[in-house]
Amino acid sequence: MSESLKKNRDFQNVYKNGKSYANKYLVMYVVENDLKRNRIGISVSKKVGNSVVRHGLTRLIREFFRLNGDKFKSGLDIVVIARNTAKGKNYWEISSAALHLAKLHHIVEAALK
Repeated sequence: MSESLKKNRDFQNVYKNGKSYANKYLVMYVVENDLKRNRIGISVSKKVGNSVVRHGLTRLIREFFRLNGDKFKSGLDIVVIARNTAKGKNYWEISSAALHLAKLHHIVEAALK
């Protein structure tokens, strides 16, 4: 089970000390924390769309982590930033993009489907 990153200083720590990879729809920053669990932060800029669009994307990303969280290494702070191109994409496209970035970071099993 993972929890949310909520404090600005936590986000700033991940941006400053984390490693990032990006693809067409998402950017993912990852840094180790000193906890035994993962913490997930999701950022969707106002440039992506109105609150309905932003909240929809946030829910898709959160659902990906809910369904696949047990397959991730633990003790990580992960920040996912949705890009403008993610607007209007379905769960499978967002899930595929997030999985691609997780594999690049080597934080998930390569055999995950």
